[in-house]
Amino acid sequence: MYIEDTITAIATASGVSSIAIIRISGVKALEIAKKISKIKKFKIRYAHLSHIYSNSEIIDEAIIIYFKAPYSFTGEDIIEIQCHGGIIVANMILDEVLKSGARLAQNGEFSKRAFLNNKIDLTKAEAISKLIEAKSIDSAKILAKQLKGDLKEFVENIRESLLMIIAFVEVNIDYAEEDLPSDIFDDIFNKLNSLQEILQSTLEASKRREGLFSGFKVSIIGKPNVGKSSILNRLLNYDRAIVSSIAGTTRDTIEESIKIGTHLIKIVDTAGIRESSNEIESIGITRSIEAIKESEIVVAIFDRSREFSDEDKKILDIINSFKDEKEIIIIVNKVDLDLKFELEKLNNFEIINLTKENINPLIQNIENILNTFNAGDELILTSKRQIIAIENTLETIINSKIPFEDGELELFAFELNLAIKSISEISKPIEYSEVLDKIFGSFCLGK
Repeated sequence: MYIEDTITAIATASGVSSIAIIRISGVKALEIAKKISKIKKFKIRYAHLSHIYSNSEIIDEAIIIYFKAPYSFTGEDIIEIQCHGGIIVANMILDEVLKSGARLAQNGEFSKRAFLNNKIDLTKAEAISKLIEAKSIDSAKILAKQLKGDLKEFVENIRESLLMIIAFVEVNIDYAEEDLPSDIFDDIFNKLNSLQEILQSTLEASKRREGLFSGFKVSIIGKPNVGKSSILNRLLNYDRAIVSSIAGTTRDTIEESIKIGTHLIKIVDTAGIRESSNEIESIGITRSIEAIKESEIVVAIFDRSREFSDEDKKILDIINSFKDEKEIIIIVNKVDLDLKFELEKLNNFEIINLTKENINPLIQNIENILNTFNAGDELILTSKRQIIAIENTLETIINSKIPFEDGELELFAFELNLAIKSISEISKPIEYSEVLDKIFGSFCLGK
């Protein structure tokens, strides 16, 4: 695809570093490189050490590499300038490139051009974007598989199966039912069931592991003054939350990121859950409930040195209501003090007794749970957009069975065409201008 304008951007993160990279892509890329470097001829894929000039004044000494179309990331001529890092030098070179005829690239525009020039499909584009922000080793491995083309192959296989069913049905629409093989309808129905099972399995596995890409969330809950903030501080290894003997000290959720094992997770210290007439505290409690809903793991704290109370019962009711959809960890705190709590109230759960000196049992328990979210060899969808596309495909396939069973083959073929359109949106949507703007707009600048 011919695109008239030439784009440029700094492709490395801003700040002090040893090198910075400026990318130029488009029809004027080589011309601009010659102008700012005064090199008359560039070898393809060769590292040229050259001064970069602003008129006749030297800005920097840099390495310049020329990637000739169509053998480049975008499919266009690309110039990559590797200059000394830092905010000033890179921006001075960028200004010269802009003055020489390029325009500043929009977020994700390099990847968008690669897509439009058939260098990558949307599965690869999204994998590139998310790999930069990977929250764990496992998510990086899954995204590497998508870069290799696993998801693209999955989509093409589903699409091919649907096309074969449609082609067979449309060829036979004009035939009398008695002219068709007796087992043809059973074969088609079995293929539909198989596709439904594959899509359902992929969808469920992906939803269970969404935290691999967005980051898993662990919420700490309990009644006021039970030791939640102390546990947060011990997990972080510094005093992030205020610890006080006054109940209700934490009135809002506190969120901090921490690495446990190979996973980057978000720990949320919630406000103590109890009945309260204080408006601010009540808002904090409401936010605590929301944090629980958004978390994959809930750590419930109980104080063994205090008698079981209505507030403890409320915590117990909450975790019982979420136990089928969340991973629950029960901590009995302050084990160095006399036992007054009715431990039998927690008989339905495994209990971790936590001492003031040793936080490791909790860390190990969280890590063990996180490791169960690993994907193994399963195909995992990595974005909400991909999940919605599979949901729509699955729904349409299920809906198609009704006209198929009623012998309404034209309507059946229509439904399957909708399913093809939905599954195609994952890799190469049929009508995609608006979708592309949304997808590539979420990329970082220079990508």
